[in-house]
Amino acid sequence: MSSDKPLPFIYQFAAGAVAGVSEILVMYPLDVVKTRIQLQQGKGTGADSYNGMVDCFKKIVKNEGFSRLYRGIEAPILMEAPKRATKFAANDSWGKFYRDLFGMPKMTQSLSVLTGATAGATEAFVVVPFELVKIRLQDKAQAGKYTGMLDVVMKTVKAEGPLALYNGLESTLWRHILWNAGYFGCIFQVRALLPKADNKTSQMGYDLLSGATGGTVGTIVNTPMDVVKSRIQNSPKVAGVIPKYNWAWPSVALVMKEEGFGALYKGFLPKVLRLGPGGGILLVVFTGVMDFFRKMRGEA
Repeated sequence: MSSDKPLPFIYQFAAGAVAGVSEILVMYPLDVVKTRIQLQQGKGTGADSYNGMVDCFKKIVKNEGFSRLYRGIEAPILMEAPKRATKFAANDSWGKFYRDLFGMPKMTQSLSVLTGATAGATEAFVVVPFELVKIRLQDKAQAGKYTGMLDVVMKTVKAEGPLALYNGLESTLWRHILWNAGYFGCIFQVRALLPKADNKTSQMGYDLLSGATGGTVGTIVNTPMDVVKSRIQNSPKVAGVIPKYNWAWPSVALVMKEEGFGALYKGFLPKVLRLGPGGGILLVVFTGVMDFFRKMRGEA
């Protein structure tokens, strides 16, 4: 992201890992709240009824304890290194591929969107099993069923087969294609509109602004797909039974039919509060670490 010449993959991996883990340690409780709200069908009752983000936070802490806000964090932490490394490395690599393919010396807005979408599809194949484990650990209804990440994996494989770990692949593909297209497309556009940074502090501010804008737009675009992805991945496979939520776009139509258009944006507030600033954190940390590696290699 900080140069047209990608560094070797190991540096991309390390920078992606540092950026991803930094973001998740700060923002993870919002992800738990988002998932709880997305999984809620109808209004719910009592402790399981969430009227919004703040109400969900309060009830989780009051009824289950503060530590519940970090339940399932092992899966995303293990996922962050390959996920974020794939995101940024794939974006750089696909960007070079498309520039060569179309004979364009520099990135454009349309190429940034195309590159981001392709990088998102690449990233989705890495994250699906981790996402499934995380969703099932975050769901209160299944809290007593699993003791931890490995227990989810073993019980899922035993009861539903190994391919069940890729349950929700199609909806995850759509979610990441849409988010990354919005994220990287907006980063390019915002950077193009901003004046040239004359020092490191200004550049960090610009990266934070462009990353946060990209994260916000990506979240607006992909939240409906995220809602159905959560429900698809939280639906165990049962032989001979077609799950209520199975394929992405039919599930979007079903949620809208049964619960209204607004239900497609369940959990939007905690999601955008995480991925807006989180997108800025990702870009700032990733760019900073990559610049450090370039200095270390004498390329700066």
